[in-house]
Amino acid sequence: MSAIVISGTGLYTPPNSITNAELVTAFNAWVDDYNRDNAEAIERGELPALGHSSEEFIVKASGIKSRYVVDKTGILDPARMAPNIPERSNEEPSVQCEMAVAAARDAMAQAGKSAADIDAVIVAASNMQRPYPAMAVEIQAALGIEGFGFDMNVACSSATFGIQQARDAIANGSARCVLMVNPEICSGHLNFRDRDSHFIFGDVCTAVIVEREEDATSTDCYRILDSKLQTMFSNNIRNNFGFLNRGDESGIGKPDKLFVQEGRKVFKEVCPAVARQMSAQLEQLDIPATSLRRMWLHQANLSMNQLIARKVLGREATAEEAPTILDEYANTSSAGSVIAFHKHRADLVSGDLGVLCSFGAGYSIGSVVLQKC
Repeated sequence: MSAIVISGTGLYTPPNSITNAELVTAFNAWVDDYNRDNAEAIERGELPALGHSSEEFIVKASGIKSRYVVDKTGILDPARMAPNIPERSNEEPSVQCEMAVAAARDAMAQAGKSAADIDAVIVAASNMQRPYPAMAVEIQAALGIEGFGFDMNVACSSATFGIQQARDAIANGSARCVLMVNPEICSGHLNFRDRDSHFIFGDVCTAVIVEREEDATSTDCYRILDSKLQTMFSNNIRNNFGFLNRGDESGIGKPDKLFVQEGRKVFKEVCPAVARQMSAQLEQLDIPATSLRRMWLHQANLSMNQLIARKVLGREATAEEAPTILDEYANTSSAGSVIAFHKHRADLVSGDLGVLCSFGAGYSIGSVVLQKC
């Protein structure tokens, strides 16, 4: 059987960037308004006084310095603190479709593929802006691709799970070439009034072309040597927004309808599990960790990535071995590891090895071992 490769990647970056300083200014203004409006209740002990955020706190907690978003003005408005993204008519391209098409065209150009070369579209993301028609089918139509498309959601691990689905489809003969896209509008499910998480996410879209090596024409292909998926149920990262919310009006507007997490528990439980999976996978492939040129890790938190890399390598990783993009992009859910791969592989040469790995809610872990063709 022919080897299966990643032959192109694409990236769409929204035009609006928010610095930590801007985010902190808006958050602290809202906190001041809240404390003032609720001063009597706070004094009686009925409500807690809220504390300010700071640039130093954000960088220390996450390594994040800025993020790109679809809309900036709504997020920085203390009276709103949510993106302002007007609904579009059914005849207009959806926001996720628009983002995905831009990233897809970038990936297709890199891979040297036209719409006629692609048989399937997979949209793998943490949130879809509607249940149906599938975002994948809309994107497929917008690009003029024949074949089939479907959506899938494994939260922050969606991209690596999507790569395996694409690989499996090619291996079993249901497709020869697959476009996998990750349109992430994370600002839509982030609570910008929560000090512990208001800085975490950004918006972006990535795209990947997966095809048989014998059909690839790109000079920048990466052979998929192995992919491994794992899920373990946990409530420590959760989003309870869904179509049944309207069935219980008492729950509408509660914070758990947005992103919530127990950050310390996630750090303690996820990092060792990710390192164990990557180490076991490399051992099974008879690849010493010392042979890895690169680890394109999920860009959620700098300390998490540093710990995982250290456990896998047995020492501190260099910036070249485990590149970081979250300082500029923040956590972009499933797209983060693909951004790192997209931006940090130009120096690799034929035979070089790397692992693309993502992890998140579920818990879910996906790791893909790649070799430069």
